[in-house]
Amino acid sequence: MPHNIHEYYVYILTNQKNGTLYIGMTNNLQRRVREHKSGKLKGFTQRYGLHRLVYYEFHQYVNNAILREKQLKKWKRQWKIRLIEAENPYWSDLAEGWS
Repeated sequence: MPHNIHEYYVYILTNQKNGTLYIGMTNNLQRRVREHKSGKLKGFTQRYGLHRLVYYEFHQYVNNAILREKQLKKWKRQWKIRLIEAENPYWSDLAEGWS
């Protein structure tokens, strides 16, 4: 049964606590994280081993997700760290256990 709600996610990956940060946006968070972890996505995340999902947020509308991704990318590093630690103080991999 099709549903009318769309799903978009803005997410942050890292390699370790206080490590290199990557901000992305997707309409399928589990698939995208799996692609990052498997090394299928060449480039920045593969080069720096950014496979740990430490933050994500849901958006119903793609335009809101795109704006939020751009906003976060412009933020100072310390603001991004505060955002992560407010939700995930130990920088745990939020995708741990996803199949």
